[in-house]
Amino acid sequence: MSIVQSIILSQGWRRALIAALAGAFGALAMAPFDIWPAMIIPMTLAVWLLDGAASGETRFSMGSLRAAALIGWFWGFGYFVAGLWWLGAAFLVEADKFAALMPLGVIGLPAALAFFPCFGFVLARLLWSAGWARIFALGVGLGASEALRATILTGFPWNAPGMALGGTLLLAQSASIFGLFGLNLLAIILFGAPALMIEPKTRRLAVLLPVLGLAALALYGSVRLSLTPTEWVKGVKLRIMQPNIPLDDHFRPENRMAILQKYLSLSDRAKSAQSGGINDVTHLIWPESPFPAVLSRDAEMLSAIGQFLPAQTTLITGAVRMEQSPAEPQPHYFNAMQVLASGGSIIASYDKVHLVPFGEYLPLESSLRALGLTQFVQMPGGFEAGTWNKPLKIPNLPLAVPAICYEAIFPSEIIANGPRAELIINITNDTWFGRTPGPYQHLALARLTALSTGLPLVRAANSGVSAVIDPAGRILDSLPLNVADVLDSPLPKALGQTIFARFGAYPAALLYFLCLLVALNGRRQKN
Repeated sequence: MSIVQSIILSQGWRRALIAALAGAFGALAMAPFDIWPAMIIPMTLAVWLLDGAASGETRFSMGSLRAAALIGWFWGFGYFVAGLWWLGAAFLVEADKFAALMPLGVIGLPAALAFFPCFGFVLARLLWSAGWARIFALGVGLGASEALRATILTGFPWNAPGMALGGTLLLAQSASIFGLFGLNLLAIILFGAPALMIEPKTRRLAVLLPVLGLAALALYGSVRLSLTPTEWVKGVKLRIMQPNIPLDDHFRPENRMAILQKYLSLSDRAKSAQSGGINDVTHLIWPESPFPAVLSRDAEMLSAIGQFLPAQTTLITGAVRMEQSPAEPQPHYFNAMQVLASGGSIIASYDKVHLVPFGEYLPLESSLRALGLTQFVQMPGGFEAGTWNKPLKIPNLPLAVPAICYEAIFPSEIIANGPRAELIINITNDTWFGRTPGPYQHLALARLTALSTGLPLVRAANSGVSAVIDPAGRILDSLPLNVADVLDSPLPKALGQTIFARFGAYPAALLYFLCLLVALNGRRQKN
């Protein structure tokens, strides 16, 4: 019996193990590895395993659907454990409080996320056929489950299969048309096509489809990049400050002025003999929530910042914002981006809308607190979500979309409201995840948002990776992980509206519809 036959005919724990290992191999296609051909293994084996689930069964047979569900769950579990294990690092930041809960992040979350590919494999099984069209069935089924994963329960599109293409600049350019949902479908079909090698009639297609498909993506990417050179906004000089402040016992309210002094000293660093420190900077950007204090209510900190900023320099910084009314004893806290002018006045503010579950708030709070669970960021009651995500008007900058932490990985929200912006400002704090793949994966997803929307993205991260990204997804400059430094850069100009920015998910939906027709036609021909 050949290896392929043994995979198709596998049963029980062997089938589950093969599915889990196949899914885990897909993590190599994600950042920071970006070995995109690695996605061939999980997608090809997914086709063969579903072939086994479909063998000798009718389309709606409970045995066949149960087998597809189990294959999908174990495949997804392996994929998410291997790709998201780094979430466990967050439980060690305050180990005395959270270390015992680490299995919830390392095992529990992947186990829950695995129900999405479980659903996707069942849907694919319903569309399955014996011929070449079954790879389109997998594309529609698993792609639809990825769309659900990106939207249900506030969404978590992290490490979607399309990032195997999205992590490579040349291949990622079609995201300007289809977004990540479209890249998901293309990746599943192209990397699943080698499964057709086992049948003499489809061996040529098994080679031609991925080769021609990837060549078409590369050609489009090459043309688009050549037609969109980086251009610059006149009169803007950015300085991104990456302080690399650890989240330890030193990050306490009593140390707030010492921490601020480090920020000011680092922000005034001359990067070259021609640089005049802060004096020739027009916009200084600090990362997410850098202070162990409520900035707007701390006169001493505001005064120190106001005295530091030259007249022509505007500060954009993360901050905790608090509201409290006389009628309510409990204050309301917001994870904010605030804009300060010289003199220390706060001239604009944005409250984060898309909060991180378990990080910034606790879903089903009363029930989960009874089990001893709390959110990582310790605010009474957690953070509250802002009510709008309209662009910010910042002096001497184009209209800017504020994106705090992982808000930058939701391009549909970036383009959702108000007049079109020409810049994304992303502040984040990935220190929770240490020197793991997490910060690099976050950067890769943020870069895809810039590419999808045609907007430059300026990113300030506490411990990295801070970067300036142009609207075609080029990383123009960046600071390494776990380094305290500043990054000076001009501001790239935005491109005209991309097809994705203009039409949203409709082009990807059309692509899914066409693939659904192919899969249904394959079913009809079988019958």
